[in-house]
Amino acid sequence: MHRPRFDGSFEGWRSEARRLLQAGIAPHQVDWTPDAGLFDSLAPAPADAPGATVRIPRELPELLVQAARFRQQDRWALLYRVLWRAARGDRSAMLPGDRDGAELHRRLKAVRREAHHLHAFLRFRPGQAQRGEPDYLAWIEPAHEVLDLAAEHFVPRMGRHSWLIATPDGVACFNGERLAYLPPGPPGLQAAIEERDDPDQSLWQAYYRSTFNPARLNPKVMRGHMPARFWRHLPEGPLIPALVSAARTGQQRLAQAPAVGAQDGKTVLISPLKAQPVREATSALERCQACPRWHAATCAVAGQGPETADVMVLGSQPSDQDDLSGQPFSDPAGICLREALANAGLARERLYFTHAVKHFAWHSQGLRSEREALPVTEAELTACAPWLEAELQQVRPRLVIALGDGARAALRGFIPPHLAEHGGEVLETNQAPFGAWFAIPWPAGNDTLEALARRAAQWLAPLSGSDDPDRLPRLPGTARH
Repeated sequence: MHRPRFDGSFEGWRSEARRLLQAGIAPHQVDWTPDAGLFDSLAPAPADAPGATVRIPRELPELLVQAARFRQQDRWALLYRVLWRAARGDRSAMLPGDRDGAELHRRLKAVRREAHHLHAFLRFRPGQAQRGEPDYLAWIEPAHEVLDLAAEHFVPRMGRHSWLIATPDGVACFNGERLAYLPPGPPGLQAAIEERDDPDQSLWQAYYRSTFNPARLNPKVMRGHMPARFWRHLPEGPLIPALVSAARTGQQRLAQAPAVGAQDGKTVLISPLKAQPVREATSALERCQACPRWHAATCAVAGQGPETADVMVLGSQPSDQDDLSGQPFSDPAGICLREALANAGLARERLYFTHAVKHFAWHSQGLRSEREALPVTEAELTACAPWLEAELQQVRPRLVIALGDGARAALRGFIPPHLAEHGGEVLETNQAPFGAWFAIPWPAGNDTLEALARRAAQWLAPLSGSDDPDRLPRLPGTARH
């Protein structure tokens, strides 16, 4: 059994491992125990083989350097096994799926995590410049040899300040320009650093106590992210056990309640301008379910306009925009029609807008497609006829402009049958609650707004008996009932 003797450093192990590897000594023939017993039988040291050449993968040395930081008694034996196998072409020893490779990568991960812990949980204390000490001092006890791996992290973050980080394995010292690594300090170094007063410790404790949330306490997860061995190095460390214990019994929540209750409340000024308006009670039209159209509709679209209007504009059904806004003719085509009527000399107080049916029925081809209107059926016109009749009896307009086939069909119950098919001219009727009616085809959706405005002006021109759409005189022979 071969027992190599070296100083316990990676450089010493590498020198011995190279010598053993060149001599062909297998891993099971080597005992890497640091201290050999007095009566241990030592095999003669293998002679150097200057002609032997050892070839290993290029990435293996860096893996071995980092894994050597893992503090465990068999670390040198594992490194030599991996080196032995890789030197003989077995690259699987470096992979996580291999037994030795899995242990190697587990230790690499532990080393990286310990370096992160040193970054996160190291706390500096102010030094005494008059005694020649660095500006900041810190003591920490990492589980693995990661001081030289983690100390570079603090160089750019501390600026030109000098600092010293002491561990049981060594000391990292920065003088503001150069980072140096020194052997372990004297035995009293730890006590000397931890006894220094930190003027900001009370501030840290107050901050941690106020931000600690007992409702989200998970001690197991907390210890996984912040191991308990680091608590004594943190300013808030002494508070953690007491806060955890109080959170389990609910004492902290009870202690916070009186402090919150003693605080002065905020005065809220009540302004009637910011008050929400009282919603009116639903009307009979909003509760109407006489036809299936109410299932998919957002709301019932009631007529809009004064009861003394001279002209009633009657559409077939509300549009998609009307269904969302709750107002008739609020879509682009309806807005253009309103502008055309205004340009024709009809003021807003002389117009009443409504539809033959009051709900919007639609279908779509997919989730992102537009809602397409369904045609109005005869049954739906019959179901909505009482609402239209009530509007006609209430407004009693001089003229009804029927837009589209659905609107003209809705007027069949109020005009003689021989006049129901006419629509290109103004037809007077004294048997209905309106003086005259005029039917026009409602433009298709492909018409532009400009074309719609021109057509609306042309529709109104016959009503005046001339080609001038700027005025609408009173129609002869039409009187209010």
